[in-house]
Amino acid sequence: MSDKTFTASLLSILLKILLAIFALILILLLAFPIGFYGMAMYLEPTLPDVKNINKTELEMPLQIYTADNKLIGQYGNRYSLPVTRAEIPQHLIHAFLAAEDSSFFEHSGISVKGLGRALTEVITDDDSQTGGSTITMQVAKNYFLSSERTIDRKLTELFIARKIEDELTKDEILTLYVNKIYLGEGTYGVQAAARRYYSKTLNDLTIGEMAMIAGLPKAPSKYNPVINPERALERRNWIIGRMLKEGYITQAEHDAAVAEPIGLKPYTEQLDLNMPYVAEMARNSLVEQYGERVMDSGWRVQLTIDSQSQLAADAALVGGLRSYDRRHGWRGVEAESGELAGRKNFDNIYPAKVTKVHNNSFEAELQSGDKVTIPWSGMNWARRYYSANRVGGGYSNAHQMVKVGNIVRISPLDEAKTAWKMESIPKVQGALISLDPENGALRAVVGGFHFNHSKFNRAIQGYRQPGSTIKPFVYASALETGKHTPDSLVSDAAIRIGSWRPKNADGRYTGNMTLRRALALSRNTPAIRLLRSAGLDETRQLMNMMGGLEMDRMPSTLALALGAADVTPLQMATGFATIANGGHRIQPYFVERIYNFANDVVYQANPVQACAVCFNEELEKTNQKLLDDFAKAKEQTKTDTQDTPAPQAGTAAADRLNPKSAPQYVAAKQAPRIISQETAYNISNMMREVITSGTGKKARAVGRGDVGGKTGTTNLAKDAWFAGFHPTNVAIVWVGFDTPSPLGAKEYGGVAALPIWVNFMRKELSGTPIQWVSKEDRSKATKTTQQVIELKDN
Repeated sequence: MSDKTFTASLLSILLKILLAIFALILILLLAFPIGFYGMAMYLEPTLPDVKNINKTELEMPLQIYTADNKLIGQYGNRYSLPVTRAEIPQHLIHAFLAAEDSSFFEHSGISVKGLGRALTEVITDDDSQTGGSTITMQVAKNYFLSSERTIDRKLTELFIARKIEDELTKDEILTLYVNKIYLGEGTYGVQAAARRYYSKTLNDLTIGEMAMIAGLPKAPSKYNPVINPERALERRNWIIGRMLKEGYITQAEHDAAVAEPIGLKPYTEQLDLNMPYVAEMARNSLVEQYGERVMDSGWRVQLTIDSQSQLAADAALVGGLRSYDRRHGWRGVEAESGELAGRKNFDNIYPAKVTKVHNNSFEAELQSGDKVTIPWSGMNWARRYYSANRVGGGYSNAHQMVKVGNIVRISPLDEAKTAWKMESIPKVQGALISLDPENGALRAVVGGFHFNHSKFNRAIQGYRQPGSTIKPFVYASALETGKHTPDSLVSDAAIRIGSWRPKNADGRYTGNMTLRRALALSRNTPAIRLLRSAGLDETRQLMNMMGGLEMDRMPSTLALALGAADVTPLQMATGFATIANGGHRIQPYFVERIYNFANDVVYQANPVQACAVCFNEELEKTNQKLLDDFAKAKEQTKTDTQDTPAPQAGTAAADRLNPKSAPQYVAAKQAPRIISQETAYNISNMMREVITSGTGKKARAVGRGDVGGKTGTTNLAKDAWFAGFHPTNVAIVWVGFDTPSPLGAKEYGGVAALPIWVNFMRKELSGTPIQWVSKEDRSKATKTTQQVIELKDN
């Protein structure tokens, strides 16, 4: 074969190979879009409805407020403050485009160049590159998909991105993106990030701060300026350089932005008051009703709890428990040795480590490192503790009390903490609950000595025996039969029922006495006789209807007259409210209203009223006052913010001062009548006599004649109670150990619990006009079988 023929043949073969390669490339080029769109058509029925993307719920913490607008609780880890496209500064958009997707306005949702990088990241699990997801693809992932790194998920993301581009404008896509993107520290969206990192609104951000925020989507933990300031600064400056390269900023703006310090000013929502028992009670109730998602709902929940009443209740209970603890001596050091780390401060009772002991003082170190001296005057109160019933003598010097290395408890004598005394954390516990007897609104709830010491809320969860505080219900049942009056005689003689021989607390019997006097002196045998006269089943039923005492927690024996039942302080308060309001059963509640993120009222309580007629007569006046108050708040907002930026939507300042709508009360329903007006009035007067001349004499320290109450002490003084009321306020106090054991031989309800009630009610009733339970039926309601049935069903 000649050279020419061989060359021609070779060229022919090469041409055929080239044609085959070209044909293969052409087929592949056609196959990709055909396969892509074929797969898109196949997946179309399973893809989400993009039209509803704007309805996707954004999230903010749940906030709990008192009735007087004090923030006492915030729950939820997700934080999002939505903005409109018009509210987003242009340079912030430029920063995100430079960092994430510079060709956003040119592509149709998918960047072919970036797609290769994205697929490479999925296959290699390497995210060191700049990433291949467009802003549209990130919107698809954030709103519809998980964050798993698989090819299937990535392909679905592509199809949804194309669908989003078909149905939304670029500005709509950008707005969705900046509102949903996760930016670290629990923040979702640029407005939340601006507030969290810089305590600013978007308009107040500098170019450097905008670039810092724009650098976070890539890896919120890696580039977080709080955690990794150096790495965050490096990425910020890279983005500023990209903004210059894309022509978004000038060289001068670039240089100034790069020269900016990080300038963090993290924002944290500060509680106005720390009321954890109340806040947790509200949170738990809302979660039970609405599910866990309520904590990220952005709702602001206003309670019936008044902050001043709650503070008074806290101080009264804690003070009473500390007084009890001191009465029973000093139980010694908290630990023979150990470290201070991890030990908590309870009610200004601080842990301290003894560093030096003198004859009449000792020196100690606090967790802060401060050194303090406790003089003999701050120690000589202590008596040796042996048991609840036995307290020994005092100590003669400091060496007998503490040694170097001991962990002790001390508390300051003044706010400046210049003087200290030795203390201990009480082991005894207690509860106080206060409510409005007209409608059941809770005013104060204290569940124990300290929430951080024990989160169990004894006021609403703690079942204990009520002792003699149950007797007013027994007497009410007896009066309801019509066979007795307050001045009827009842025997206080010894009684025997089978093998049971109940006794009076003092072991004596005094013969016949009036019901009025028997209740005032809390005699046991008259109460048993009255229960038998009224009927055990009928009395149990009445107790259930008056206070919600549970049938399966009340014995079907006459021991019920002496308090052999299990009740909560809340149930006792509900029962005493029936007496205080003239005979009606109210339903305790503590959520007054709920605002959503847009500041609209989504829930308004409308409790049944003991005197609905009274309430409804004042309805128009009440609503007008609400509207006037909100109008004044809006005017005050304008005045207060003339020289400062308006509060940002969703902040506490905006929520409190500038609500969009005033809550409106609606006509109240009548609370069902449980006992007659006459019985309620008579029992009230009998309980007033308990205070004027009976076991509750110490309650006269309140300084008013318009209060009634009842002491209660169980066997071996394991529970001490005082249940008292004014027509505007019912308050119940319980004191005892969590594991039932004697409080001490002399720790009656009138000693352990009543002083706490006095300290609380003295403040609560300050300035309240003198009034008493009415003789007249203000509601005009009558007791009907239907009302009783409805109550039992509820």
